[in-house]
Order: sequence, then structure tokens, then C-alpha cells
Amino acid sequence: MSDDERNNGRDYDRTRDNNNFSITEMIVRVIITAIVVGLTAFFTPGFSIDGLWSLLIASIVIGALDYLVERFTGIEASAFGKGIKGFLITVVILYVTKLIVPGFHITWLGAIIGALVIGIIDAIIPGKAVV
Repeated sequence: MSDDERNNGRDYDRTRDNNNFSITEMIVRVIITAIVVGLTAFFTPGFSIDGLWSLLIASIVIGALDYLVERFTGIEASAFGKGIKGFLITVVILYVTKLIVPGFHITWLGAIIGALVIGIIDAIIPGKAVV
């Protein structure tokens, strides 16, 4: 076996490992997103959540929308990490979640302020926590 064949095999294994679905990682991410969105709703005017189920469903929807945006556009939605594009995507994701999840109430101004609060919390919490 040549060096190229061995390297291609390792690259394939590395790619395959990155695409594995981990249910525990997804659950942890939903919980962290729920905490961050709950804190954001508490501190942001024009942003409220009716109950725990609305918060958990909103966390799942936000995670799914973030994944879809990142998957199809290649732009990572992060309020501070990716500049104005990431910030605007975060605002849109928060506002679109309002249209999908009952009990999740947010205004455009609330989405803008919420994206700022999420960016601050995301800067404090290490790793990719939310949106």
C-alpha cells in the first residue's frame, strides 16, 4: 500500500468521524441553547417565552435552523463571531422561531437586542453553545 492510499484512508476516516451523529451531544446542545435563550428572554425587552415546553421546542427549532443555515450557506450563525452576517442570521433565526413555536414571542427589536445578548452570553460560555 502506498503512502497516498494510507493518507486517503485516514482522511476518509476523519471525515466519517466528523459526520457521526451523537445523541448526547445533541441533547447537551439543546439544553445549553435552552439556558441561553431563557436567559436572553429574561434580560431582553420584547422577548418572552410562555413556558418550559415552549423553551425546549424553541431550542430545538433554533438548533435546526442554525444547522440548516450553516449546511446550505456555509455561514455560521454567531452573533459576534462572524460579523454582521452572523449577527443578522441570528436575528432572523430568532424571529422565524416565533412563527414556528407557539408561546415564543419576540419583536424585531427584541430579536436584535436578543442577538446581542446571545452574543455576549456566547462569548462567556466556551465552545459553540447556541445559534
